[in-house]
Amino acid sequence: MISRVFISADIEGTCGIAHWDETELGKAEYEPFRRQMTREVAAACQGATAAGSDGVYVKDAHDSARNLIPAELPENVQIFRGWGSDIHSMMSGLDSSFAGVLFTGYHSSSNTDFSPLAHTMNLQNCSVRINSIQASEMVINSFVAAYYDVPVLMIAGDLGVCEAAKRLMPNVYTVPVQSGRGSGTVSIHPNEAVRRIRETAEIAVRDGLAHPEKFRLDLPNKFDVEVEFVQHAKARRASFYPGVRQTGPRTVMFSSDAYYEVLRFFMFCL
Repeated sequence: MISRVFISADIEGTCGIAHWDETELGKAEYEPFRRQMTREVAAACQGATAAGSDGVYVKDAHDSARNLIPAELPENVQIFRGWGSDIHSMMSGLDSSFAGVLFTGYHSSSNTDFSPLAHTMNLQNCSVRINSIQASEMVINSFVAAYYDVPVLMIAGDLGVCEAAKRLMPNVYTVPVQSGRGSGTVSIHPNEAVRRIRETAEIAVRDGLAHPEKFRLDLPNKFDVEVEFVQHAKARRASFYPGVRQTGPRTVMFSSDAYYEVLRFFMFCL
């Protein structure tokens, strides 16, 4: 039985991060957090392997998508660096052959105060909602997994996104490594984060391989998406996408019965 695991790795929810300079390639403060991101992904890979996974496919899913240090990951890992220029974005490479999905380094959505780096996909929107749910990248990407009938088994990141994941998927395993406080964060020790991620990934993958049905997320029959942009010009530009209607100076709506079309809208408008 194929039991490959897919990992989508972001950085803003990595243990200890509190400022954008710690997330950007080329910034002086970036290197230690790039290494912590890599350590957390490696821990998730190790846990998945210990649970019986045949292999792990990792999508580097932050900014340049050239953050993870490949040589510091386990040897049974495939890593997708750079962007595939497709609608799956942070989930590029996922298909129905995978047994489960793990998220690492994930963060809270725009229009929330759970992280000083809260955002959804970029800094050009104030809010993204899907069927009135405040949509983080976790929500968007969990629906991508559900589109391929692949269960999301674990998420590691800030407390806000972990709590949101539990509301969406009650049985998902979570590893909150920090919480936001104003423009700062309160985190556990980086070594403790690595230990918890490894242990939880092993438990989650073992449970997911044995009982995939308990992690099932059913896609809605219809998607009503609302995006509020920071700048009104972005809303006007998006309004020319087929099916989009502008509902306010900075707000657009898009509806579809197909999540694939929602992802296409995000690719060109978000």
